[in-house]
Amino acid sequence: MKKTTVLFLCLVVMTFAIHAGIVSAEDDLIKIGALQLVEHSSLDAAYAGFIDGLAAAGYTEDVNIEVDFQNAQGDQANLMTISERFVKNKVDLILAIATPSAQAVASATTEIPIIVTAVTDLVGARLVESNETPGTNVSGTNDAAPMEQQLALMIELFPEAKTLGIIYTSSEVNSEIQAEQISALAEQAGLAIETGTITSVNDIEQIASSLSGKVDMIYVPTDNTIASAMPNLAKVAEEKKIPVFCGAPAMVEAGGLATVGIDYYKLGVQTGAMAARVLNGEAEPATMPVESLADVDVVLNQTVADAIGYVFPENVLERATEIYTE
Repeated sequence: MKKTTVLFLCLVVMTFAIHAGIVSAEDDLIKIGALQLVEHSSLDAAYAGFIDGLAAAGYTEDVNIEVDFQNAQGDQANLMTISERFVKNKVDLILAIATPSAQAVASATTEIPIIVTAVTDLVGARLVESNETPGTNVSGTNDAAPMEQQLALMIELFPEAKTLGIIYTSSEVNSEIQAEQISALAEQAGLAIETGTITSVNDIEQIASSLSGKVDMIYVPTDNTIASAMPNLAKVAEEKKIPVFCGAPAMVEAGGLATVGIDYYKLGVQTGAMAARVLNGEAEPATMPVESLADVDVVLNQTVADAIGYVFPENVLERATEIYTE
């Protein structure tokens, strides 16, 4: 039989098998499950960066990878259901965006490689044994905020401030860790602390209003619940003429006054590069150190400053990487 005839018959058989459901045209694609806690710009940017980071390493959607992206909408039950589905579907790698997502997938599997991003403290969240040697099936990038620099900016902008208010979600481990860290730093700098915790977005306005008469400025960490509803906090801040400093630049864009923070898109790109090394067989999460982003940006919101009657010093404006005006 001629070689061309054999190839033709093979093609016919394969086509029949695909249409009959015996094999799938997607069988050769690497399967990645991506679980994001909730929709807000920082986490969205991290995911976009992850996809671009994979593409830069030669892994492109619908070419050699298939990504099943799922948003849990901030619901713990959704996190667990989606995590279990990824395991059942035997994906080759899982991306977890934000601490609750990472904890959910880590509890669902110790076999599938898990790469995380936008997690403040992987050790504190009990995802890894250490940042240097994770020792589990989890590694990735953290979004630990440069709190010393953030506090320095707060004091520089409001040198007469006596009391700092901190608002965070009580159920988010990452937020609790950050609240404790900024409290310790602020107390060392001579500031008094007033803390308000929320359980859902519905609590934001009430807690912010209750703190406004007691504090000179408010700090919110990279808290996923608050980040998803920054306009709620911005509304109170504008009414009470109180400055709100944020853990992430996207939260400043959404209504905060200022921050020194990281670029979540760049963090995502770095995370994608780590995932590519795992897919290439060049690394394993257990021995791949957790990474962080070295670059930080000074981000200001001029519209918010105008609304609360504040004027940024010229030297701070000159240092700013981004100034939002709308």
